[in-house]
Amino acid sequence: MGSPRRILLHSLYIFILLLTIAFPCAIHAQAGSSIPRFEIILPSSHREAVTGRVFVVVAKVDDPEPRLQVGSWRSQTEFLGKDVVQLSPGQATTIDAYALGYPFRSVRELPPGDYYVQALLNVYTRFTRSDGRIIWAHKDQWEGQQFNRSPGNLYSVAQRVHLDPLSGYDVRMELNNTIPPISLPADTQYVKHIKIQSKLLTQFWGQPMYLGATVLLPEGYEAHPDAHYPVLYEQGHFGLEAPLDFSTDPPRDSPALAQRLQRSGYETGFDFYKEWIAPGFPRMIVVTFQHPTVYFDDSYAVNSANNGPYGDAIMTELIPYLEEHFRVIRQPYARVLSGGSTGGWESLALQVFHPDFFGGAWTFFPDPIDFTRYQLVDIYSDNNAFVVPGYNPAPERPMQRTEEGQMLVTMRQMSQLEEVLGSHGRSGQQFEAWEAVYGPVGADGYPRPLWDKLTGRIDPVVANYMRDHEYDLRYYLEQNWLKIGQQLVGKLHLYCGDMDNFYLNLAVYRLEDFLKKTSNPAYGGSFEYGRPMKGHGWHPMNQAQLLRMMADHISKNAPGGADNSWKY
Repeated sequence: MGSPRRILLHSLYIFILLLTIAFPCAIHAQAGSSIPRFEIILPSSHREAVTGRVFVVVAKVDDPEPRLQVGSWRSQTEFLGKDVVQLSPGQATTIDAYALGYPFRSVRELPPGDYYVQALLNVYTRFTRSDGRIIWAHKDQWEGQQFNRSPGNLYSVAQRVHLDPLSGYDVRMELNNTIPPISLPADTQYVKHIKIQSKLLTQFWGQPMYLGATVLLPEGYEAHPDAHYPVLYEQGHFGLEAPLDFSTDPPRDSPALAQRLQRSGYETGFDFYKEWIAPGFPRMIVVTFQHPTVYFDDSYAVNSANNGPYGDAIMTELIPYLEEHFRVIRQPYARVLSGGSTGGWESLALQVFHPDFFGGAWTFFPDPIDFTRYQLVDIYSDNNAFVVPGYNPAPERPMQRTEEGQMLVTMRQMSQLEEVLGSHGRSGQQFEAWEAVYGPVGADGYPRPLWDKLTGRIDPVVANYMRDHEYDLRYYLEQNWLKIGQQLVGKLHLYCGDMDNFYLNLAVYRLEDFLKKTSNPAYGGSFEYGRPMKGHGWHPMNQAQLLRMMADHISKNAPGGADNSWKY
């Protein structure tokens, strides 16, 4: 046996060694809770109580920081959420393992290990609407309803902790950081940014609400002050970038970007710029809209019970403002539309609902335009969105696939994500965005769900409302063709890959089936499909080719004596 001093030093060494083994690379979360739980604190320095939704993100890596890893069905980073109502400065709220998470339903399913955890609070605003309803929702800060990037939202510093769901843990986080305002892009010779307050939307929402646009001007616009131009209204998700990916700067990752764009039929924005300024290229104005709502980054450019009069605001406020401030030929033949996905649905809807205002629509891989193919769901005859009817056991319905057909995400998983992101239809994701646009207002003042996000059961009242209020575009065209068909002849052009990743080609096929049977008048448009194995985003042409096609169409349909000052 050694001396007491040696024994003491040896014991101390063993103790330190055990600590090193127990805590190899992270601080253990505080013990004491029988189940995993997170405590989120609103700092006492915060000026007022907050209503919103608080999230906890549990990530394996911290680059990018955890809050920026979530929000999409593609994410594999675990997060969970909970509503808070008037959380006071200095007050804490708790989220535990009973809270629904994504992609795991519970954090208890996470294996023991070292993680980075971060809290985030999506701040809601109180809206007193003109229809008498009062709701709380996130007011867009011109970021396009990106809750993890929205100015004014609060977040904690990411902590590295060791979590063991079997023994339980208790993690404390303080919301002591605020996301800063968006940095808006500067105007250039070619690109101008517009933002106006909408009287119609402000009146409906009881809060200042805004519309915007990004305008791409043709080469020689300033040098030809007497020239007037056709306009392409390009539809799509919220974004402040130049239309059609236009860029005067060569991309830094040029080879990789060029390869991705080539696969989808596009060219780089810099390649497009070189054609834009070339002699003989069609001189047109291109405009993209910004119209985020409280439920999504985009209103779908129509009026709706939940979003309010966005269609009227765009048609009677935004477009007139643009046509007064830029030298646009204000004639239907000189106004054309395009867009893909969300923008695809919008381009078709704007043309169909305003057949005498626009002169043609080039619609790419649109969101469902026939609700008997709401992706793979027939919302009118199916009872459940999650499973295929007529089988026992019933197989899961896919929501996303690869171009080869491999299922990536199911309808159930996507609905689970939306349930975690927000209650009362406030997820800001796709299914609930459609419900806000197409569906009725529920008894609670929020969009009434088309299906239960946890069980998949479809509400036939909502399904029939969507059809009867003219959001099923194929159904609307079929019911109204004798009235509006003549104004649409030659104006409808649709494009879609045969293996669209979200099964959107199925609804396009159904619209084609109807339109090809039309007579008195025949529709006179076109459909084109990418084959084989062309997915979401497929284009048969690049930006320059599309504009040349549109310019030919405009010239062909121009009346006698039309303004040709744009042809220089």
